Amino acid sequence: MDVSNLAFSIAIAVLCLPCTVFTEANFKVPREIASKFSRDPQILSLASTDYGHIVHETPSQVFEPSSVSDISSLIKFSNSLPTPFTIATRGKAHSILGQAQARRNGVVLNMTNLKGSLVSVSNCSGKSLNCYADVGGEVLWIDVLHATLERGLTPLSWTDYLYLSVGGTLSNAGISGQAFRFGPQISNVLQLDVVTGKGELVSCSRDKNSELFYGVLGGLGQFGVITRARIPLGPAPTRVKWLHLLYNNFNAFSRDQEHLISFSENKNTTAADYVEGMLLFNQPPLDLSFYPDSDHQRITSLVTQNGIIYIIELVKYYDSNSQVAKDVADLVKGLNFVPTFIFEKDASYEEFLNRVYAEELFLRSKGLWEVPHPWLNIWIPRSRISDFNEGVFNNIILKQNISSGISLIYPLNRNKWDDKMSPVTPEEDVFYAVSLLRATSSIDMVKKYESQNQQILEFCKGAGIKITEYLTGNKTQKQWMEHFGSKWKLFADRKAQFDPKRILSPGQGIFQ
Repeated sequence: MDVSNLAFSIAIAVLCLPCTVFTEANFKVPREIASKFSRDPQILSLASTDYGHIVHETPSQVFEPSSVSDISSLIKFSNSLPTPFTIATRGKAHSILGQAQARRNGVVLNMTNLKGSLVSVSNCSGKSLNCYADVGGEVLWIDVLHATLERGLTPLSWTDYLYLSVGGTLSNAGISGQAFRFGPQISNVLQLDVVTGKGELVSCSRDKNSELFYGVLGGLGQFGVITRARIPLGPAPTRVKWLHLLYNNFNAFSRDQEHLISFSENKNTTAADYVEGMLLFNQPPLDLSFYPDSDHQRITSLVTQNGIIYIIELVKYYDSNSQVAKDVADLVKGLNFVPTFIFEKDASYEEFLNRVYAEELFLRSKGLWEVPHPWLNIWIPRSRISDFNEGVFNNIILKQNISSGISLIYPLNRNKWDDKMSPVTPEEDVFYAVSLLRATSSIDMVKKYESQNQQILEFCKGAGIKITEYLTGNKTQKQWMEHFGSKWKLFADRKAQFDPKRILSPGQGIFQ
């Protein structure tokens, strides 16, 4: 045995503790990846946490690939061992409950080490209907935006925050205010390259290796590692009209939101390009940064009088001023917001899409970015959204004397989702996404938020509201089976087909 193999055998012995100590006699060391493992304390520490800063699992090693073949070799190597080690794929690790972490002496696969992957835009004009970008799974959406805008093109569906990896959001769903019209990001994929849980590199689409394609999209990393995605593109606008409409009545708010997302390709009507909603609770400090200083006092008074104010965030894209004023007027015509409480900004398309980054920079300057984030993200059927408003927003969040953080609520059209894909959605034509986005540096506040989250889930269960949790974790296998419901057998069968030794994505806790 040469020195490199000896060193690697020792490393694997450490890696697999308390596994068997292997020698070259009973397994073949893949020399090409021997130097890719790291036990540097700083690297291990970084891999032991995520954006949530709530769950901490230290991996045995971190694997830093320089090519897709390295990823394939790593997974094949694990499969070859009598006791395979688990592998957690980590992009930007914007997970909340340790989903990007490895457990039980596993390995974290650091996708950010794949330097040099380009966003390759197809050779087409901005007016073409067949434009697309081939994007590495580790590439950030902000880089996709920049590369496509250079060609006058853009993806159609986004997340609110763009400093996330393509593979990461496609492994979940990827939703934002465009999803009512274009569907989630997983509905906007033409092809994928995936390294399966067997270590096989497979190209797949709706027509080729479709079972893997449908499984991986929204599959929580259980079936393979996304190494390339082909994303359809459309002509990029240059500017946006960005509106906030304030409501003091929930029924009027939800009714108007549902009206705005009732866009149909066959109707000769003006369609919104983005629709979300948010809440202002009478729990200072209020975030009024969107609004002119001269209006802060009257907005504060409105919140104080009503307890909760509901805000529709409405955006219309445009390229010239000639038509957009009429389009905006058509969109807001007949909406029942509080009179005079309509606010408008004009921004560049990129400025709007990348709006959360400015907030990140502010929070980083205050030391409030890398703190615990006890978030709760759930999907709620339209038929029960008023019950949820009364039971949760009014009788839990408003009544408890803790800051509400950022609270989002907006409807989605289920017909924009492909039920062959892995995610589970409420079984109604329209369902609402509710995101309670909190951040705190206080351990006591983390516990209070987690307690409040649990109260919300228990309320929904007691009231018979069939919610679906999104970006969730820390569940038992029985709870995961309940989560997937009628899709559980398909999900488990796909696991058996593409990752039979249950190597991938241990942090989700679904099969480990």
